Amino acid sequence: MRALYAFSTFLYLLAFYVVKHRHQVIREQIEKVFPESSDAERAAIQKRFLKNFCDVLVEVLKSVSMTDADMRAHVRIVNLELARSHLIAGQSVMLVTSHLCNWEWLLHGVTLQLGYPVDAAYKPLHDQWAERLMLGIRSRFGARLVAAKDLLTDFLRRRTIVRAVAMNADQAPVSTDQRYWTRFLGQDTAFYIGAEQIARATRLPILYAAMRRTRRGFMKSSSSHCGMGESALRPMR
Repeated sequence: MRALYAFSTFLYLLAFYVVKHRHQVIREQIEKVFPESSDAERAAIQKRFLKNFCDVLVEVLKSVSMTDADMRAHVRIVNLELARSHLIAGQSVMLVTSHLCNWEWLLHGVTLQLGYPVDAAYKPLHDQWAERLMLGIRSRFGARLVAAKDLLTDFLRRRTIVRAVAMNADQAPVSTDQRYWTRFLGQDTAFYIGAEQIARATRLPILYAAMRRTRRGFMKSSSSHCGMGESALRPMR
């Protein structure tokens, strides 16, 4: 892990100072969200973003060789009794999250610690080699990957199986006309509505999983109720 994080630091320095990875786009977005911040404060936010991004890259690579015990040691899921209270009663749940911290390790942590099957929605990649690689990484601890467009059909077909349905759909919905608009971080922002539609159709209780780094290489996640078949598109604080 030390060698990988040293490599991550090298990638960060390369991305910020040499390649200037999406430099202008990131700066414009930060300026829109934090108009009152100084240039130095915005630069600090950009650096923290890139550092986390590079850490996530090497952590995904490391997950290929990590054991169950390794992953449990690095990812701690708290408040799982909230989800289990529904699952024990025979009711499946929907887990929603965001692309914050390390969302890949969040899936592994939940899969290993929940004690019930986990079906995770994903968007298939066009490159077949990359598709097989990511499916292998994301499913190696037991998660079952389902293409997002097939998620509702798949859930109804297997509705007798009590499980958690995981969704991470906070990207910009550029490929569909169906979207929900709201003010988010001071901006008019469009969200996917798939999670809400599936929750309403299936009456699944929705839990939001938040993940934070406690220190480099170690994560902690907790969950909270969003509602029963309600919109998961709530402002997050």
